[in-house]
Amino acid sequence: MPELSHRRRMLVLAICCMSLLIVSLDNTVLNVALPSMQQDLHASTSGLQWTIDAYTLVLASLLMLAGSTADRIGRKRVFMAGLVVFTVGSVLCSLAPNLEALVAFRMVQAVGGSMLNPVAMSIITNTFTDPRERARAIGAWGAVVGISMAAGPLVGGLLVDSVGWRSIFWINLPVGLAALLLTLRFVPESRAPRARHPDPVGQVLVIVLFGSLTYAIIEAPSTPLRSVAPLAVVALAALAALLVYEPRRKEPLIDLRFFRSAPFSGATVIAISAFAALGGFLFLSTLYLQNVRGLSALEAGLWMLPMAVPTFLCAPLSGRLVGTRGPRLPLLIAGFAMTTSGVLFAAFEAETSNVTLFAGYVLFGIGFGFVNAPITNTAVSGMPRAQAGVAAAVASTSRQLGQTLGVAVVGAVLASGVGASSYREAFVSAARPGWWILAVCGFAVLALGAVTSGRWARGTAERAAERLEPAEVRQTVGTSG
Repeated sequence: MPELSHRRRMLVLAICCMSLLIVSLDNTVLNVALPSMQQDLHASTSGLQWTIDAYTLVLASLLMLAGSTADRIGRKRVFMAGLVVFTVGSVLCSLAPNLEALVAFRMVQAVGGSMLNPVAMSIITNTFTDPRERARAIGAWGAVVGISMAAGPLVGGLLVDSVGWRSIFWINLPVGLAALLLTLRFVPESRAPRARHPDPVGQVLVIVLFGSLTYAIIEAPSTPLRSVAPLAVVALAALAALLVYEPRRKEPLIDLRFFRSAPFSGATVIAISAFAALGGFLFLSTLYLQNVRGLSALEAGLWMLPMAVPTFLCAPLSGRLVGTRGPRLPLLIAGFAMTTSGVLFAAFEAETSNVTLFAGYVLFGIGFGFVNAPITNTAVSGMPRAQAGVAAAVASTSRQLGQTLGVAVVGAVLASGVGASSYREAFVSAARPGWWILAVCGFAVLALGAVTSGRWARGTAERAAERLEPAEVRQTVGTSG
């Protein structure tokens, strides 16, 4: 990709952020609309889980394929295709006649979404080659998640209360069309110097692994063990097959040599933990605020602001800290804040008091605001630029897998605890194990942030880069901190 002027680089960043906005906004808006969907479509708790997890599951399964395909045939081309499919999927979701159709159309959306975030991150990585400038760009990218968390509940609540839940999908249309036209005009085409071959067997194994694991977790509370156990066995078999098959391929879907880098492996697990916490947190909060407290969608959206605003404010600060001091401090702040928030709900029933509920939301917002930039930066730092799309896709896959598992596990725990009782009567006690799970996820971020961001860890990243692409070690993305 040719060197671009500063103004052009900022424009490319803005266009890429637009794609992240519609994908992130879609998730936050959807969470506020869940109770309305539940009433209109007569959905169970597991049905609500599938409206979220069908999307994140497909996204997680296809992100690495999209990243490697974009590196091979052109990032701009794949990015534009993703915008088209995602926008069409949004229209279909707004027209869904029942829960089954909505879940299917959410999967169409996810096919488009899989071509957006990892490819956009690859475009940003190859546009901003200076490590400090790239860290700031990733901080701005992370701030978009904060914008979506701030705007999503409010916009979603207003639309749900005034027009209905179907209208939440309409907001993707103008943003998607604008991003498509701007990409066509201003984003330069780029691709990896050497094309990677597709890995259909690896792709099928990833889909089987993620799909069987998620289905087993979501359906466990309402399905006999003898029906769920085979799915768990299938997931384990798919994982074992991946570990055996992928290292034998010259160009695998998942290059396991990436995981020889301690920062990369740490960023992967941190992403799973942080986004599992996010998925579970939003799921529990939305159901509590509307089904237990009896708030309207808009009122529930307003209650989400104490979480959304700190996320928005802390994300760019985290990006600057990563650029100047490395990822450790932001990760420690994130892990501590998220752990404290989870403990506040799990041990002290924070949701039962306005003061503690507010404090718990603020703490989680601070933690999530600080965690995103170091995940992304660590995942692509030190990796050969030719494989930036694949590395970014693994990080994005970890996020979506985490959110999928968070909603699946916490939702399953909640469904088991509530049983036949009403939400109002059983929610607080039924949700307590879920809050403990979120606290453990926060502690994982804290511990791994401390362990995988030191000098020893950076040494493993350098050695991993040498094994991955010896001829391009001097052309790596660069290591921050």
